[in-house]
Amino acid sequence: MHRPTLEDIQDAQRLIEGAVMRTPYLPAPRLSDLTGARVSVKYENLQVTNAFKERGALVKLLSLTADERRRGVIAMSAGNHAQAVAYHATRLGIPSTIVMPKTTPHVKVTATRGFGARVVLKGETVADAQVEAERIAAETGVVWVHPYDDFDVVRGQGTIALEILADDPDIDILVVPVGGGGLVSGMAIAAKALKPSIEIVGVETQLYPAMWCALKGLPIKVGGTTLAEGIAVRNVGALTLDICRDLLDEVVLVDEVHIERAVNAYLTLQKTMAEGAAGAGLAALMTTPERFQGRNVGLVLCGGNIDPRILASIMVRELAREERIVGIRLIIPDRPGVLGEIATIIGDMGGNILAVEHHRTILKVPAKGATLDVAFETRDGGHANEIIAALESRAFVVERREAPDEF
Repeated sequence: MHRPTLEDIQDAQRLIEGAVMRTPYLPAPRLSDLTGARVSVKYENLQVTNAFKERGALVKLLSLTADERRRGVIAMSAGNHAQAVAYHATRLGIPSTIVMPKTTPHVKVTATRGFGARVVLKGETVADAQVEAERIAAETGVVWVHPYDDFDVVRGQGTIALEILADDPDIDILVVPVGGGGLVSGMAIAAKALKPSIEIVGVETQLYPAMWCALKGLPIKVGGTTLAEGIAVRNVGALTLDICRDLLDEVVLVDEVHIERAVNAYLTLQKTMAEGAAGAGLAALMTTPERFQGRNVGLVLCGGNIDPRILASIMVRELAREERIVGIRLIIPDRPGVLGEIATIIGDMGGNILAVEHHRTILKVPAKGATLDVAFETRDGGHANEIIAALESRAFVVERREAPDEF
């Protein structure tokens, strides 16, 4: 199978120059402190469509003949490839149709339409969307633009590695999110050609380990709801699997909790937006810090298209994990002044009450009693324990709740 060479990727770099941003690659000292590695980040979320996919999509579109441009293009995507194809196709005057799963975040569907594409919502997964896209392509004669299993797409994505190696020739490891494999394949070709000693580590979610299974020759078993929907694929590409089999040093699997924590770390420590797929690389460093300890590691923040409501939920959930937001349940006598007494104790101890729910009709509570659920802010877990101890010292029975959203 014909795969891109370093020269093909360098040619792609010349093709996209001026049309795709050469994104910053910057040290991230706070992420280094968090993980123990020397971390730098490639900010692909700063592209016009807020994701790396513009590179491969544009190279593919520029390869089309005049007749192919006239007929138009079709793609399937959970969001970022969709926006990239839509944006550059519209810019080049090429009609575009994008098939997206019905489960695609609304923010990505709206953005894709905003870039000028006709959007078709079909199926629950990217695989379902691909079936519909292939059907439409066969019926109408439009050109299929695959999100990852394509020579031109792969060489376009590889330009990221050219930029990273130019900015940091001393890098030891590139940690790259893996869906169908287009990004990691292109980057591996370029990086290994320029620096054979560099390690290329791919990252998948535990729920969608398609490349991990394929490389090990295991049946591909995937499924479930993941924050990293951008890399939640059921099948990898034939071209990308061939490249990854030769050039990847390892594929690491990460769970949903670490992906959430990585997205939160990008926002709170780096002040930048990362979607779930983009958080996967940092999640790998958080999952197995000993693997990367003291190494010069490059992360690709591959996209920032995350639903704001999901992002807000992640931040609150992380505050709960850190016990900076705490939920408690108290059984109290149903008499005047008790709520005020509890509020005063929490306030005097430096806690800030966020929510209160008062229940009188729970059967397991005496008729003259009630339950009180309180969510409050603290400095940390130790501070939370001090507040609870103060309440218990006043004879209140306190039960810790797992999280405020349990109320």
